[in-house]
Amino acid sequence: QVQLVESGGGLVQPGGSLRLSCAASGSIFGTNVMGWYRQAPGKERELVADITSGGRLNYADSVKGRSTISRDNAKNTVYLQMNSLKPEDTAVYYCNFRSVYGVNVWGKGTLVTVSS
Repeated sequence: QVQLVESGGGLVQPGGSLRLSCAASGSIFGTNVMGWYRQAPGKERELVADITSGGRLNYADSVKGRSTISRDNAKNTVYLQMNSLKPEDTAVYYCNFRSVYGVNVWGKGTLVTVSS
């Protein structure tokens, strides 16, 4: 069993910054990927960014250059630093953990609202 706890969402003005954190606990071993997805009202869930346990990065084009994903393997925590936020970044952001052993777990989500 793997559990994910997200934090860091909130209200931010356009052009502002926010950092999301997701701490994983439980049976974490082997090669894995931790990442962030988001779902805006009326839209499908989409990948924002993810990072493998080996450090390989992957970003959606919509956030490339404005966001940085990182992880601390010792703490089993992944971070998403988002800068130059736009109203279209408004969404519920979900943390995801998946491993080569078939584990695929989602966090409960944290709301990010970009508005003046």
